Amino acid sequence: MMDAFGRFGLTINNRVVRTPLAIASMAGIVDARYVIERKDHIGVAFIGGYAVDRPTMDAAREIAHDGTRTEFLYDDPVKALSAEIALLNSTDLVTGINLRGSSPDSFARIADAFGDDVVYEIDAHCRQAPMVAAGAGEHYLNNPEELVAVVRTLKTKKVTVSVKMRVGVAADDRALARKLWKAGADILHIDLMDSGITKLRQIRNSCPLVIIANNSVTTFDRMREMLSHGADLVSLARQSDIDTLAGLDAAISRYADAEGWYNSPKQLCRGGDIRALTFCCMPVKECPLIPVLSRIGLSRDEYVRLKLDSVKGTPLDGGPNTCFASLAWCCKTSSPCMFRDMTLANEGLSKKEYMRRKRELSATIMSRVFHDVPSDESG
Repeated sequence: MMDAFGRFGLTINNRVVRTPLAIASMAGIVDARYVIERKDHIGVAFIGGYAVDRPTMDAAREIAHDGTRTEFLYDDPVKALSAEIALLNSTDLVTGINLRGSSPDSFARIADAFGDDVVYEIDAHCRQAPMVAAGAGEHYLNNPEELVAVVRTLKTKKVTVSVKMRVGVAADDRALARKLWKAGADILHIDLMDSGITKLRQIRNSCPLVIIANNSVTTFDRMREMLSHGADLVSLARQSDIDTLAGLDAAISRYADAEGWYNSPKQLCRGGDIRALTFCCMPVKECPLIPVLSRIGLSRDEYVRLKLDSVKGTPLDGGPNTCFASLAWCCKTSSPCMFRDMTLANEGLSKKEYMRRKRELSATIMSRVFHDVPSDESG
């Protein structure tokens, strides 16, 4: 597992994530057995969704009764979940349980039963009419104050909280992301629907939470598109067959080993998210960097000081023959630059190590940008 941490640097719920691939919940389908069959090619699994109180259990039965969808049906959610979690404890996966509940107390009872052994995923995603009418699923996206209350209640139990949501339902996805960050959520599991990467980039630029991107991830190109616009992981649902997962796992491992930063962003001037500030040059001309600095509340001078102070004493500190006399201002290795490459050769710094250092710089910048949890007034 240390190799996995060195490769991806990912931890969730205080456990190393083996690969940035997750299985998303599918009601009536994704249980421990389903996950164990695929365990060699994933890092995280969200089983469920599981109804955890009377209103949602009744809704699950109503959905199953019409014959168009399957559901997990039981009378005792704690007993049902205990059996599933016990099976998954034999794996090295990060286990999440996707829960459909109609009140904060319903989620709290499950957290009391299982403590910090699992990630608790609030299902704000299901759009089946009976479940929404029961006060779960998409009901929460239309009533964000109720979703925030569930997050806050779960966080009093000192557990890791994920929110599964689809974009385009809430009035403002960016504002909702910030509200969930303030409430204490740890993970946003986002079904991008047909919005492409635009919404993903907007949400990445709005909060520092772990982001799992979901929707039509069937090829490595699609996976990299998600990762390069803000995702930390991607998840698969209907396409989570073993062959697809194995191919994606192998491809992202090869990419990380070769490039040094598995989810490196596109450069800011090419549509990247704010992690790409690590690749930006000095703010000496009008370019996409300037309005981004304004939006995140950094003056040009503060930005310059932040980058130079952050690389002091590191291999990125040098580079007198580069455009701005420091590798701190140099671009991504996918962009040709003879001055950067000459400097790397002179310093004995591989492109992989350079990108790893750029990732560290990006993390420092992100910590500065998202240092303060948003106030009520900021949305």
